[in-house]
Amino acid sequence: MNQWLEERLHISRLNDKFLRKAFPVHHSFFLGEITLFSLVILILTGVILALSYEPSNSLVTNSFDPGTAAKPNLIPAAFHSALKINAMPFGDMLRRIHHWTANIMVAAAVIHMMRIYFTGAFKKPREINWWIGMMLLIFSALTAVTGYILPYDNYAYNTVKVVYGIVASIPWVGQWVAQAAFAGAFPGEGIIPRIYGYHIMLLPAILIALTAAHMVIMIKQKHTQPQYAKRIAYKKIVGVPLMTQQTPIMLLLALVFAGIIVLFSAFIPVHPVEFFGPPSTTPINNIKPDWYLLWVFGLLAIIPSFEINLWGGAIGAEFVGAIIMPTIVLVAMFAVPMLDRARDSQYYAENPTNHPVRLAAGVAFMAMLLVMSVAGYKPELISANILTTANSNAILWILTVVVPAVCYFGVLGIVRGIRTLREADERDRALHAAHADD
Repeated sequence: MNQWLEERLHISRLNDKFLRKAFPVHHSFFLGEITLFSLVILILTGVILALSYEPSNSLVTNSFDPGTAAKPNLIPAAFHSALKINAMPFGDMLRRIHHWTANIMVAAAVIHMMRIYFTGAFKKPREINWWIGMMLLIFSALTAVTGYILPYDNYAYNTVKVVYGIVASIPWVGQWVAQAAFAGAFPGEGIIPRIYGYHIMLLPAILIALTAAHMVIMIKQKHTQPQYAKRIAYKKIVGVPLMTQQTPIMLLLALVFAGIIVLFSAFIPVHPVEFFGPPSTTPINNIKPDWYLLWVFGLLAIIPSFEINLWGGAIGAEFVGAIIMPTIVLVAMFAVPMLDRARDSQYYAENPTNHPVRLAAGVAFMAMLLVMSVAGYKPELISANILTTANSNAILWILTVVVPAVCYFGVLGIVRGIRTLREADERDRALHAAHADD
């Protein structure tokens, strides 16, 4: 049998080329695998949820509260199916697992990219994988947003209304793009089927394709080696092979990860569709996105309202805050491999303190996003008398500039202090060694 397979599939070549591939054993390298495990769990739970979900905003009678024959209680079919899923055995638990896995996937991807950035693993020849990772992060966020809309309760209705308004704010072509993206003017009958198609077909296909490309390139280029590998075997691949050693580690991590998600989901509820009720004209005050998009919401909150009419198109605060400025941020992140002055090929993961400017810039960037996220809570800060309506925008804009600047120069000062102490220790050791020789 082995000979038969060998003649047709060349199993030995597969084993030599891929199954014996060395993987570094370091905890930080598991972040990418956690992101992959999250995608697998999301696909599996999404398939099960799709079996009971009805992607339609047509009105149906609410079987949980039918009303009267003269005045039946009509709700969108998508919202009704969300109620049915919650009422099914383990239905609500399945929604919780799907929800929290999506959040963990984005969080793991963010932390994974932070590791790549701070250790310089984005350098030549790994620029392409950095860009693929950026696209994975963007499409993961888009997938999560479309998933929030599918229950089509009043919260989801207001969410898609905001998203539609952002797309429609694009000058000259906004209305056309919004109607093309959402199957007509909001709220149209085709909006839920269109978003459902995005969520279960288009976006997962893009994520799977990007993940496959990311992994193929990683296998081709090999991992950056952790620092300890330099001491053990310089310029050699140090790690354990995929089969017999790395695979059991990955399976154990996958099982532990799945168990943690189930345990977490058992105690932490998710978006309560019953509380918000079906879509209505009653707006929800202070609607907010998930944590990974809160910084965009914060930008919208602190940009003053304005409108500039130019050649028949209107450029407003919504377009600048939700499209132009986030695009600038993302372009800067895409440009990281081109902005780093040390363009040499990277073999070993770098010590972040050996590159203080890059370290300080990364910390300042994260501080800026954090302040922007806090700005998303401007109404709550005003209601708690932490800010006033008159000065809230000015203070938040000042913090958006000052906090990153303080972080940048503070990190530079700390790293330089560490370097000075390190050099002093090296001089002391050299001096002691010289005295010992005498």
